[in-house]
Formats: sequence, C-alpha cells, structure tokens
Amino acid sequence: MAYTVTPTPVGPVGSQYCVCKVELSVCGQNLLDRDVTSKSDPFCVLFMEVNGKWMEAGPRSSPSRGGSSSGPPEAVCVVLLDRTETAVNNLNPAFAKKFIVDYHFEEVQKLKFALFDQDKSSMQLYEHDFLGEFSCTLGMIVSSKKITRTLLLGNGKPAGKGMITIAAQELSDNRVITLSMAGRKLDKKDLFGKSDPFLEFYKPGDDGKWMLVHRTELELECINPKKQKKKKNYKNSGIIIVKSCKVTRDFSFLDYILGGCQLMFTVGIDFTASNGNPRDPSSLHYINPMGTNEYLSAIWAVGQIIQDYDSDKMFPALGFGAQLPPDWKVSHEFAINFNPTNPFCSGVEGIVQAYSACLPHIRFYGPTNFSPIVNHVARFAAQATQEEAASQYFILLIITDGVISDMDETRHAVVQASKLPMSIIIVGVGNADFAAMEFLDGDSRVLRSYTGEEAVRDIVQFVPFRDFRNAPKETLAKAVLAELPQQVVQYFKHQNLPPINSEPA
Repeated sequence: MAYTVTPTPVGPVGSQYCVCKVELSVCGQNLLDRDVTSKSDPFCVLFMEVNGKWMEAGPRSSPSRGGSSSGPPEAVCVVLLDRTETAVNNLNPAFAKKFIVDYHFEEVQKLKFALFDQDKSSMQLYEHDFLGEFSCTLGMIVSSKKITRTLLLGNGKPAGKGMITIAAQELSDNRVITLSMAGRKLDKKDLFGKSDPFLEFYKPGDDGKWMLVHRTELELECINPKKQKKKKNYKNSGIIIVKSCKVTRDFSFLDYILGGCQLMFTVGIDFTASNGNPRDPSSLHYINPMGTNEYLSAIWAVGQIIQDYDSDKMFPALGFGAQLPPDWKVSHEFAINFNPTNPFCSGVEGIVQAYSACLPHIRFYGPTNFSPIVNHVARFAAQATQEEAASQYFILLIITDGVISDMDETRHAVVQASKLPMSIIIVGVGNADFAAMEFLDGDSRVLRSYTGEEAVRDIVQFVPFRDFRNAPKETLAKAVLAELPQQVVQYFKHQNLPPINSEPA
C-alpha cells in the first residue's frame, strides 16, 4: 500500500490518504436465460458513481447511454471500456477478466455490477438483454473479502434465482527482504587509503530498463569484466558474502481489513448548555428544515465510511454533559437511546434517529468532560487485546462545541488508550477556541499525561467543522480519516500481530 500526498485542494495540505489498487473477481450463478435456442451469453459491466452519476469503470472514454425497458433505471454516462469477456452459453460464469479499482479508505466508493446477455456486437448496453445488477460500496467488499448477493432487476425485484459473487484482493507484494552482507579481499581503488565499496543489484523492468533491486545468492564473486579480458590469470576482485537473508511481510491497512479486522465505531456527543437550546435556530443542536446540523453532518461523514467495516453495523452512541430524567442528574457517559445495557444503534441511520429522539428528553448542562467516554471505549479495546489477534480496532468519534473541562483526566485517558487498538477522532462544531483539542492531537508534539507518561503513539485526530462548512461533504471525511489507516497498521505492527489467516512470507 502506498500513502500519497494529494496535490489538489480536496483535503488538508500535506495529509496522507490510503490509496492502493484492488482486484475484483466476479462470478454469476443461476442467471436468467434470455435466449430461446441456447443459454444466455453473459458479460459484466462495472459502474462507479461519480458526482451522482453512474459511470462505467475504464481507462478510455466515449459518450453512450445505458439502460432500456429491461435494463438499469438510471441514465448513465459510460466511460469505455472496462467490462468482462462474454461467457458463451453459460448461466454460471466465472469471468476471467478482473476489475482493477483504486481503493480510497476515506471515501464512499459506490459500485454497481450489471450483467447483460450479449445479443449483438454493439458496445451500446441498451442493445443487450439485462440480466440483473447489484450495488454496494467498495468498502463493503474489501471488509468481507468475498460477498454473494441476489441480482435485482430495474424494478428492484429479484432477477429470478440469479446471484453474483465478488471477491477482492489487494494488488501488491508486501514481502520485505533483509540482507546482511560482507566483502572480503576487495580490490583497492583509492590511491591514498582503502576502497569505499558499495553494492548495486539490478534487474530488467518491463520497459527494458534496469531497476535497482537485490540478489540472494549465498556467496558472490566480484568480477571486473575489463580486468578479466586483460589478465589471463584473473580470478576475481574479491568476494561478497551474504551472511543472512530474511524475508518478512510489511502488512498494509488493507491486509488487515481483508484478513478480517473489524472497525468498531462509537460516537460521543456533547450535550452541554453552551450548545444552546435545541429548539432555538441558533443552537448547534437545532435540526434545520433540511433535517441536519453540524453534529449530524459529522456523524454522517465519518459513520457512512466506517460502517462498511463492521459486520453487524451496531454502534454504541453515547452522550455527555446533560441532565437525564427522571432525577435530572448530570451524566458524562449515557446511552442516547436511554438503554444503558444496550446502547447500540443499527447503522448510522440508527444513531441519527436516536440522537433526534433524545433531544427533547434531556436538559443541556455541563461541564465538558471527555475522559468518561474515552475510558468507556478503552475498556472494550482492552478486552479485545486478550484475543492476541488483529481482529478488532476501536474508533471513537467525539463531537463537541467547546473547551474540555477535565483536560488532565482526558490527557491521562488518551495516553493509556494509546497502548490499545483504539483511535479518537474529535470534530469541533461551532466557533469556539479549540486550542485544547489541537493539544491532544499529537501531530506536532508527543502527548504527555499529567504524570509525565508519554503516549506510545498519536491516536487523536482533530478537525474544526467550520473549516469544511463550504466544502464538499466528502472533504470532512477525508480530513478526519486521513491518519486512521496508519494508526491501525502502527498498532498491530507494534504488537507483532499479523492479519488473521495471513500467508507466510
């Protein structure tokens, strides 16, 4: 996996995004038979949603249109040509052609797989019979590694018994070779003093040019071709010895995800009085006629991406800084669905519903204490370490409007959490001074507890929502999730935990 710095203004300058290539393999089962005298001749087309439109994935572009009375309902802008080969007379095809897609963790990449029965040599999709389609996100595929789903017709009904299976694989070689080498009796090349030898290993690339690589022979002679021609008794210019050779794997974020690691998502919401009365349009918790506010925007931005990496999509949603019925005591760690034994919400939609439902039933109060919720998630992260496997990583999203009241306790909680499979994302809403939040984000300095203990690693990412009010909605997610893949890999590598079911080097 490569981490590349984006040159465009779509994200914070200098931030790194998780980018790699994923190979998608497609199989069909029990496809509809559209031919009278023979079986269907299916092929599969991959569409990606770009700016709200479905586009056929591929390197070359040509305007076209897809869909017909029996085909997909959307009008699509087609970018040719990336589709599988045609499987002749086959209702259960395993397509040899693979789809290669750039994977961006911090983006919602919507894909659609549509199957057609080829009737003519035309490239226009409406010239072929539609066999069914399936839509999902790339995150959903890689988090499961392989999925099998029902194919649907344009009216949303099942395409007979038709099914589609999609498998994902990262296109990279994560093996790392470590060589320990020594030279013996090398030629003296310097007039005053001994030679300063170094080795260069090359191999020819696909373009015919030589690329610097390595060799793994146990013992190599240094042969000087010019000396070999001039001197008949020339043997060598010294000996190079490979003392040791070790092959290991440098696992990537996607290696861990494809290996079955689940991202466990929890939301912590600030209900302190400084937010204002939620019935007042000036309140940060006021839900506008469009059905949103800055709290909801932050929940959607992060949650819609993270939810693809949790198989059951049940997320705890907690609140802090409010007085709760019936005794109106202040709580800094309460379930917003008012079910302390089961604070889980079904998907991001469930979090949004629980948030909207709880607003009329609580009293905004204070202070702004982070440590109870940080410690709450840390307890579950600590339990996960007992498995001694790269199976779970916890992500806490805290959305707040103001200055932290329990900074010493929060610093201590974050330092302790840095030892666990856990990251914290803080989104600051409103126009308050968020200097304390920047202090927790250890990008420029090592965070220390009030005891002087240093954080093992930087696990906090803070962004002020105001910087993204006028930006595309995807930009916030890119900013807050930019560091997460590296944090996941950093933790599991530090613990010497390979991905589950990883292959030996």
